[in-house]
Amino acid sequence: MKAKVLFTFMILLSFGAHSQVLIRGTVKNNKGKAIIGAAITLKDTYDGTITDSVGGFSFKTYEKGDFWLSASAVTYKTIQQKIFLDKDTITASFSLKEEITELDAVVISAGSFEASDKRRSTVLKPLDIATTAGANADIAAALQTLPGAQRVGESEGLFIRGGSAEESKIIIDGAVVNNFFFSSVPGIAQRGRFSPFLFNNTTFSTGGYSALYGQALSAVLTLESVDLPMRSEVQAGISPFFANAGFQKVSKNKRFSWGSSYVYSNLTLYMKLVPQGPDFFKAPTSHNIDANFRFKTKKNNILKGYAYLNTSTMALSRNSLDSVGLKNVFSLNNANFFTNFSWKQFLKNDWKWYSVASFSYNKDIIASELHDNSNTRIPLTGIQLFDMASFDLNSYQMMLQGRSLLEKRLNGLNAIRFGGEVWRNEDNYKYTFYTGTYNPVIRETYGAGFIESDIYISRKLAFRPGVRFEYTDLISKANIAPRASISYQLAKPSQVSFDYGIFYQTPDRIYLAQNQNFNYTRADHYILTFQHMTRDYTFRTQVFHKDYKELLKTDINKQYAISTDGYGYARGIELFWRDKKTVKGVDYWISYSYLDTKRDYLNYPIYARPTFAADHSGSVVVKKFWTKRMFGINWSYNWATGRPYFNPNRPESEYLSDRTQFYNTHNFSFNWLTKIAKSNAIVVLGVNNVFNQKQIFGYNYSARIKDPDGLFHRENLGPPASMSFFAGLFMSWGVDRTQQNINNNL
Repeated sequence: MKAKVLFTFMILLSFGAHSQVLIRGTVKNNKGKAIIGAAITLKDTYDGTITDSVGGFSFKTYEKGDFWLSASAVTYKTIQQKIFLDKDTITASFSLKEEITELDAVVISAGSFEASDKRRSTVLKPLDIATTAGANADIAAALQTLPGAQRVGESEGLFIRGGSAEESKIIIDGAVVNNFFFSSVPGIAQRGRFSPFLFNNTTFSTGGYSALYGQALSAVLTLESVDLPMRSEVQAGISPFFANAGFQKVSKNKRFSWGSSYVYSNLTLYMKLVPQGPDFFKAPTSHNIDANFRFKTKKNNILKGYAYLNTSTMALSRNSLDSVGLKNVFSLNNANFFTNFSWKQFLKNDWKWYSVASFSYNKDIIASELHDNSNTRIPLTGIQLFDMASFDLNSYQMMLQGRSLLEKRLNGLNAIRFGGEVWRNEDNYKYTFYTGTYNPVIRETYGAGFIESDIYISRKLAFRPGVRFEYTDLISKANIAPRASISYQLAKPSQVSFDYGIFYQTPDRIYLAQNQNFNYTRADHYILTFQHMTRDYTFRTQVFHKDYKELLKTDINKQYAISTDGYGYARGIELFWRDKKTVKGVDYWISYSYLDTKRDYLNYPIYARPTFAADHSGSVVVKKFWTKRMFGINWSYNWATGRPYFNPNRPESEYLSDRTQFYNTHNFSFNWLTKIAKSNAIVVLGVNNVFNQKQIFGYNYSARIKDPDGLFHRENLGPPASMSFFAGLFMSWGVDRTQQNINNNL
């Protein structure tokens, strides 16, 4: 009996020693409003609660002594308060400050379409680019389905908002890429050299771009290469026109990878199967090899290296417009090399360091000749028009670039970034004409410094000011280019933004061989944007105005610069809508652009709309994937109103007053995912211009032969073939991308 009494007494004593403490209080924001659902926790214990409809809370605990009491809520900064638990009731009050987070805050877009899994404003991913019908896995061709980009079928490049191809820059890991496209062939647009699957982040800025970049009057396309792959992989592909093989090897500790690939293409069979307008008596043939390595440290710093080498040859002939029975022959031998090394390091106190060094080299050996019907070169005739048709051009361009950037993350999403870059360019041309040899060499050293900041005034309002300083010894001129972007969130998925900036560019070096005493060319951008972006829907509309100042003017033959007194403008409105949800398994987007632009530059005799600018253009892209059958179809429709073209039969006062016919094309492709020889295989078939619609990009005119009406004879300038086809089988071993392809609506 005594033992039972003693045991009961000890139990009661134990409860008394561990009696509960009541913790209560309120949680409000810094404006004094109650915060509902805030989490209240006693650190390092399981005790806690959430606030009620008036911001109040209360809970009990058996703990004693010093503890930290924490209050947290979504979009607010967590606060801790030290308390001492030694009595029956503890009262604590919290005032939480708003914290801006990436998921909740307005996005500073600076005129850009983002394509990154890290951002909410995803538009095009690598798989989108590869499966857009008509693009044939070409990055630039896929971007032409977005508003702002013009389709110019006779010339390669990105023509953005009334700007020429030279006014856009393409950047890989911070380094500008010279000769991103294959070398030019008269009247035939060339595709880009790089596969979209090399990159995971794509930012396409159609104007108002960041102060981090320069030397582009219209736009920049920035590409970020992939980091470490997850697993080792072997790849192979084959079609009637090319073959490729490659591999990626990942170390056991997942910190190092390296790989290489090789592609051989030969269009001889294709030219025989698909009739071509020009006579490709030497079909386009190329060899391409690339290699890469990636090394990640234990602190997640990463070093990446990439190298690309390509050689290609081709030759074609067209009937001469200036004579009967003669042919113009064009041949090209090209060698291109590009390499870059980039380093990303996480420093102390939320600092990051990015640096890149790159080198590019391009060599073209071009021969233009006048042949008779027996394919014999015509000797000198004494007729200037015929003799000028024959020439040789050996040229090479080299570019060495170094760039460094420091970024500091401040409180919340506020950040500051600054850095500098240096370019060294050398262009060497050797022209051999019937009058002799001309060998200009143009060298340029260009340097720039820049600073930019992200300032989140509130969760709904953000400001990005920046400024860029540039100097080039080619024209011995410096400039200061301010940039600014301000964004305001209307509702969580919607925002409006305004971008302004001054953009400078050194005049095209090819015209500066005789004289370099000129100013920078300049464009001032004003852009108003509304966008609504969710996981399944994207709507975006922009109104823009661009003032061109000090554009380059040349002699009448476009051989050398005479001044930078040119000027112009571009303005318009653009719409973009993408929907991944309304129809199950269907992903589609629609784009439309209206462009009003004129300029006086190069050898233009009057103020006129340039040849590369249609006033209305648009695209519809539709993708459907059947998961059970692992089969997808893709369709695109692209259209544009007529573009200006030069008609020598018109007087100077009507320069570029004619328009080509309405352009439109339907493109189709399908993709089938299957298993072949234990590989994950994709079968791809595609047809461009399915309905064989006539496409005219412009006209070539004779300089001496006239028709019965006394007008100079002409011929249509269009694609080499009215329809084009693609077929390929791609296999990979080691990585099963089936689910990835399903998720991206292949």
